[in-house]
Amino acid sequence: MAGCEERLPCSETMTSLDHPDAIRHFQSLCDACQELTSRNMTPSDLRLYADGYLHSLRNCQKLDSRDLEKLENLVERWILDPSSFIGPDGDFNSLFYKKEVG
Repeated sequence: MAGCEERLPCSETMTSLDHPDAIRHFQSLCDACQELTSRNMTPSDLRLYADGYLHSLRNCQKLDSRDLEKLENLVERWILDPSSFIGPDGDFNSLFYKKEVG
């Protein structure tokens, strides 16, 4: 394994979470973001929420730096992938509506 880490850039070796706490935080963040999409929040809103969540994890030092970096990279990719979410009516095509002004 050490040989693999020496050959690959850091970002390519971070494709999954190994630490149980990191997995639980990822699941919690996924559930919260799905709930936010059911309230028609935009991808920008989800990113802000996830940034705040990750910032609080960083400050309380619940995860070591490597696990936190893996979690941050995975969350970034997950939020940017529209197939990660289901729209309010169960259809991913109607996922993000423009918010009504007024």
